[in-house]
Amino acid sequence: MKIIYHGHSCIQIEVSGKSLIIDPFLRGNPAAVTKPEDVKTDMVLLTHAHVDHILDAAPIALQNNVPVVANVELAGYMEGQGVQTIGMNIGGTVDFGFAKATMIHAFHSSGITLEDGQKAIYGGMPAGFIIQAEGRTVVHTGDTGLFGDLKMFGELYDIDLAILPIGGHYTMGPEHALIAAKWLGAKQVLPIHYNTFPPIVQDADAFVRALGEEGIRGTVLEYGEALEL
Repeated sequence: MKIIYHGHSCIQIEVSGKSLIIDPFLRGNPAAVTKPEDVKTDMVLLTHAHVDHILDAAPIALQNNVPVVANVELAGYMEGQGVQTIGMNIGGTVDFGFAKATMIHAFHSSGITLEDGQKAIYGGMPAGFIIQAEGRTVVHTGDTGLFGDLKMFGELYDIDLAILPIGGHYTMGPEHALIAAKWLGAKQVLPIHYNTFPPIVQDADAFVRALGEEGIRGTVLEYGEALEL
């Protein structure tokens, strides 16, 4: 299993010659090294409706002729952009053949700001995904604060990699992400959702050192870099 970090919260997982991409936000990220038109994938997964998670979902899905997987409200919005969708909800699992995705809850908000900037429409519940493939289990928590049910997920699943936001301000910061990693019992942690905007600037290397002090392996990836599980 190959995990590619495209920046912000955008992760691509490659298994068995197939791939899925989560929360594609490339055009809006000046540091991104991958363009939406260069992405080849078999599924597009969305954790919630904020623009920094859905901006490139429709273009990528359309050019690859693949569905967007999201909560039913967000899936309905994406359908309005001519995209195939698989609507699901918290606790549900979808089997893609090459991987399974279970939608878990997150503590955040989720709304789609309309073009006039004066109104936001409901984007369904924010979520994360537990991805299982090739005997590996990866959790992408989406945008979230720290919450106690992360302990439950750690009891339910043998988590090989936890992909956690550390930016603070909009999500949990490094201190809470460290607790989340311990609660999840993750063997390895990949920090995301930091340094994209001024309010979420963090020292990811310091976070990884703190993980190491707790006996947890952490990895900082630059945009476009990958790790193997």
